[in-house]
Amino acid sequence: MKIVFMGTPEFAVPCLRTLVEIGRKPSVVFTQPDKPKGRGYKLIPTPVKAAAEEYGIPVYQPLSLRKGEDAEESLKILNDIAPDLIVVTAYGQILPKEILELPKYGCINIHASLLPAYRGAAPINWCILNGEKVTGVTSMLMDVGLDTGDMLIKKSTEIGENETYTELYGRLSEMGGEVLAETISALENGSLPREKQDDSLSSYSPMIQKEMSRLDFTKSAAEIHNIIRGVTGFTSLGGKRLKVFKSKISDYIAPEAKDGEIIKSADFSVKCGDGRAVTFTEVQLEGSKRMKTEDFLRGKKLENGTVLGE
Repeated sequence: MKIVFMGTPEFAVPCLRTLVEIGRKPSVVFTQPDKPKGRGYKLIPTPVKAAAEEYGIPVYQPLSLRKGEDAEESLKILNDIAPDLIVVTAYGQILPKEILELPKYGCINIHASLLPAYRGAAPINWCILNGEKVTGVTSMLMDVGLDTGDMLIKKSTEIGENETYTELYGRLSEMGGEVLAETISALENGSLPREKQDDSLSSYSPMIQKEMSRLDFTKSAAEIHNIIRGVTGFTSLGGKRLKVFKSKISDYIAPEAKDGEIIKSADFSVKCGDGRAVTFTEVQLEGSKRMKTEDFLRGKKLENGTVLGE
């Protein structure tokens, strides 16, 4: 079976690795163009490009698959290869109809949610922001809609109470490789299930915006905790920006305290809008490095009654 793989971030690497390990090494890999990074603006290859080069797979990085010379060249490359299947995982570009209809078995997408829930660009963030307890990975036969194609194979997993986006991202990326292997095996032996999505059960996960990370302590402790887990929270302490990477919901209740007030300086517990508290467990104060709160508190004395964000 001739396969073309399309993917870009670290999330897609286990899927590419899986294809190689099951003896279905792609003929070519499509990924997004290299981007400048750091002070010197050095071009950095995408994680998928780096992995493809390790496996000796040719890499193509068109600016667009839908318009311009790159789109024309992409279509020509794909027609010359005549793939039986295109596998897409977090590629970051919309495939035109001409490409979707080109492979014998179509284009299969590995999506990080239990479709039809959380279609769109940021399903992992949004399932945490919304306090979901379970999520997973779905393989899907792509169509012209946004994550609307027929579902093939699903695999689910529980979300830990304090699990962060980064932690869940890593687990789901590995699960994506497992789902892809099952999908290709079922495709080849003729047992691949196919189920239409119920649009009435669908939800959308738009791109994450920076301002979503700001901690508004008038919200409940659960909401604050989910923002920290889902997108990393930020507030200010003593006039300096404070990033909060991890937290847990505290047993403390302090309805008389101000929203955002430190009510237990010994472990950095902060009162939220519902009277409950969130305990910060991993933080970074402007000018310092990221560290566990217990280490942070060794060098920074906090005072009960201090209000964050003021």
